[in-house]
Amino acid sequence: MSARALGLEPLGADALPDGVRSRFLTDINGLRVHLLEAGDPDKPGLLLLHGFPELAYSWRHVMPPLVDAGYHVFAPDLRGYGRTTGADTDYDGDLASYRRFNIVRDVLGVVAAMQCRTVAVVGHDFGSPIAAWCAVLRPDVFTAVALMSAPFPGPPALPEGDAGDRRASDSSLSGDLAALRRPRKHYQQYYQTREANPNMWRAPQGVHDFLRAYYHVKSADWPHNTPFRLSARSAVEMARMPTYYVMDAADGMAETVAKHMPSAQAVATNAWLPDAELAVYAAEYERTGFQGGLNHYRSGAIGMAEQQLFAGRGIEQPSTFISGTADWGVYQSPGALERMRDEVCTDFRGVHLVEGAGHWVQQEQPVETVRLLVDFLRAADRS
Repeated sequence: MSARALGLEPLGADALPDGVRSRFLTDINGLRVHLLEAGDPDKPGLLLLHGFPELAYSWRHVMPPLVDAGYHVFAPDLRGYGRTTGADTDYDGDLASYRRFNIVRDVLGVVAAMQCRTVAVVGHDFGSPIAAWCAVLRPDVFTAVALMSAPFPGPPALPEGDAGDRRASDSSLSGDLAALRRPRKHYQQYYQTREANPNMWRAPQGVHDFLRAYYHVKSADWPHNTPFRLSARSAVEMARMPTYYVMDAADGMAETVAKHMPSAQAVATNAWLPDAELAVYAAEYERTGFQGGLNHYRSGAIGMAEQQLFAGRGIEQPSTFISGTADWGVYQSPGALERMRDEVCTDFRGVHLVEGAGHWVQQEQPVETVRLLVDFLRAADRS
C-alpha cells in the first residue's frame, strides 16, 4: 500500500532545515521505516538514533552542520515511532519484537538499505543503549559510537543464583519507593503500565502542552535541574531525583509535568524548541499515541537471556559520552556512568557535559554537540 493510501507521506519540506529530506525504506525487518537524510551518499555514513518521546526530527539542528563537516547523515524513526509503520503498537501485542537484539536488526537493515558497509552511530536517551548494543553485536559495521544522556553499563551478567534476582531487586525498589512517607514510583515502572499511554495521549492539557511541559522540565530551562551522583540504587537516594524520574505515586506523567508548564513568555522566547517545531512532535504523537515508544521500556526482561550471552563483553570501538550539565539522565542509574567509562568502553575518549543543556542536548545546544561529535569522529578516523 502506498504512503498516500496509508495517509503517511514524507514529512513536509517546510518542517525541515534546508538539505534535510524525508523518505521511506521498505522491507526493513518487517517495517516501513521513515528516515531523515542529508548529505552525499559517497561520504562517510553517520547514523543517529533518537530517544523517547522524540523522533528522527530531534536531530534536525545537528544534521546540516554534520553534513558540512563531511558526513552522510541519516536518522530513522525507530520501531513504534512516528511515520515508521509495521510495528505492533498495542499494549497486548508482540512485545518480543521490541527486545534490544531485534531493534539492532532493524538498525542493521537501515544501514544495509543505505548501502553503507560501515557507519559511526550516535544514540540519545533510549537510542543510547540501542547504539551501544549495535557496537557490541556488530563491531565490523559500527566503527565508532557516541552515547548521549544515558550511560551504558554493559551487557547483563550471567546469573550466579536465581535468574529472577534482578526482577526481585527491581520489585523491592518499587515496594520501598511506595513505602516512603511521600509514596513514590520510578518512571520506568510507570511506563510499563497499561495506563501510561492513555494518560499521556489523552492528557487533560492535550498532547501539545503535555510535550511542552515534558521537554521543558527535563531541559536546562527548568532551574531545579541540578543533578548530582547518587550513592546507591535505594528508595531514599532515588527519591532525591525530580518527580519526572521518581514520580509521586498518585500521579501519571501528564499530571507530573503539568505542574511545571512554562509560562507563555518562556514559550515565546524558547529558541531551541519554538512552537512551530513542537507542533511537528505533537502532530505525530496525536496520531500514533505513545505505546510504541513505551513498548521499548517494557521489553527489557524478554531479551535478558540473549543479552547475557555477551556478559563480560564491552565496546572496543572508539566511544564517547555527551550530555548536558543539567541532565539527570547522567546519574539516574547509580554507578552506570563510572562502569561505562572505566570498564565497558575499552577505547573511551571522554565524558563531555555541555553547559546550558539538560536532557535534550542535541536540541538545546546543537553547535557544541556538533563540535564534540566532529572532534570525536575525526580523532576516531585517525586512530
